[in-house]
Amino acid sequence: MPAARESLLDAAYKALAVRPWSAVRMVDVAAAAGVSRQTLYNEFGSKEGLARALVRREADGYLAGAERALGGHGDLRERLTAAAEWTTSAARENTLVRAMLTGCWSERLPSPTLSAVPSSSAVPAQRRADGPLPSPGDLVGAVRDRAVAMLSGPGAARADVAELARTCELAVRLALSCVAAPPPGADGVADLMRGALQRHGPA
Repeated sequence: MPAARESLLDAAYKALAVRPWSAVRMVDVAAAAGVSRQTLYNEFGSKEGLARALVRREADGYLAGAERALGGHGDLRERLTAAAEWTTSAARENTLVRAMLTGCWSERLPSPTLSAVPSSSAVPAQRRADGPLPSPGDLVGAVRDRAVAMLSGPGAARADVAELARTCELAVRLALSCVAAPPPGADGVADLMRGALQRHGPA
């Protein structure tokens, strides 16, 4: 029931915007999504399951956005800069993304364990959500690996790929520093990234 699942996750996300997770009630989430409470429990199993699914969805959305940014036009510097700008804007606009990127979970947020939990769900998406959730290091690695895959040319030498991986990881970690301490000015992130990557020519 993908449509109902997405509606329930949307309702849970909206509820989290106005009250702490501890005050979000399953019955209210179901009502806001226009489905029965039984449907909610069938999809997620419990409030913890709903929290895990919500975190998993927001992590996937962040990674999909990073991939779109990396797939844009321009040379290596411009594409890594676009990914950095996406990272900072996603963290600014989405408290769950910010928590996942920094590892700082406020008391207002759900804080599911990052390790996998036993799952007996018949819903494939929930079984995935019950698996490991990404740590900040996992997200750094995921964006770095996507960047390397998208920016390395066919038949690139191993040394070149290793150097590209180091550059991509530097860019992602620099973006995370901008999440924690935003640089001044509307173009602060882009200016910082371009300066840090100045020695890298078009790729």
